[in-house]
Amino acid sequence: MSKDKATTGRRSLLKLAATGTVAWPGVTTLIASSAALGRQQDALPHLREDDPQARELSYTHDAESAESRSNDSAYCHNCRFFADSSAQWAGCDLFPGKAVNADGWCNSWVGSQ
Repeated sequence: MSKDKATTGRRSLLKLAATGTVAWPGVTTLIASSAALGRQQDALPHLREDDPQARELSYTHDAESAESRSNDSAYCHNCRFFADSSAQWAGCDLFPGKAVNADGWCNSWVGSQ
């Protein structure tokens, strides 16, 4: 191996090591943030059906029982305002600070894309 190739190889290795060293804390922070968000969603109080805003939007925990629901596939879990489609209870942009039921529904439902 020539001296130039060896020098270039070492430089590439050092650059790769430096990049990994710099990137690793960012990756671990991202993972920790995702876990914290999940815990934060779990910590939200559940929206009560008798909450004034819930009544205003005809929110119900059970979409099947919603009298004014015209789309049989409309549920909180597939609404664009629902924060986490894999959770049973999660935040909703329409009810800040409260968790709604994934099987719920309100009259502001908009399908997620």
